[in-house]
Amino acid sequence: MNARFERTGALTELTSYPQWAQDMVAECEDAKQGVVDHELWSIMRNGDLDASSTRNFMVGVWPVIERFPGYMAQNLLKTRYGRSPGDNMARRWLVRNIRVEQNHAEYWLHWAEGAGVAQGEVFHGPTPLGTETLANWCEEVSGNAPLAAGIIATNYAVEGATGEWSQLLYDSAAYKESFPASSRTASLRWLQLHAAYDDTHPWEALEIVCTLMGTAPSSADVAYLGECVRRSYVSMQITLDRCLDARRALWAMSEEAAA
Repeated sequence: MNARFERTGALTELTSYPQWAQDMVAECEDAKQGVVDHELWSIMRNGDLDASSTRNFMVGVWPVIERFPGYMAQNLLKTRYGRSPGDNMARRWLVRNIRVEQNHAEYWLHWAEGAGVAQGEVFHGPTPLGTETLANWCEEVSGNAPLAAGIIATNYAVEGATGEWSQLLYDSAAYKESFPASSRTASLRWLQLHAAYDDTHPWEALEIVCTLMGTAPSSADVAYLGECVRRSYVSMQITLDRCLDARRALWAMSEEAAA
């Protein structure tokens, strides 16, 4: 049985968590940076994202936004109250936050509409090829993997990287000013709530996972959790790449014509 973990330091300090978790986070950092440093964010920050790519982003990422409460519900089904402190913590946290994620879906639609993508297009428009990568992985790990893996792949990895890129966009005056003043606050509500300086969800998820696993899980279990985290980051990057396919194709055609 693994030694029990109880956090004593600050929630948002990595050193508050067991060494195995600190090492796992460090080993996955390069994959996370592939998401946080993705070229899409710099294009959006400068207000230069074309309408087609904007549409691909809003429509392509929507399945993850819409299904996120479902991923959490799938993980909730794995809990058994009273089985362990980690189960109890996960159960309370998931029940409390599932409703919050429903509101976030509504805020995403406001963002899309402010960016020029109608709700009907988000709901019924064709999904750009390849953008389903992240949604498929989240569905798989939430439905089939152990509780700790499901939480660390979605609520820690996906929400954590999202908090960082959301802050990049929300801090951009050029991006904010690309929205009409009359609807700017509503349009940017999703970004505001997910910006890293406001969002403690990923840290709370990490605490739950560490409570489930204890201070000395097996090396095989740690490696598996790390692979789940890395796969979430890679799936995010693939999805973002596909959102820019139309833009990249147009640039390639322009370069060929100029050659």
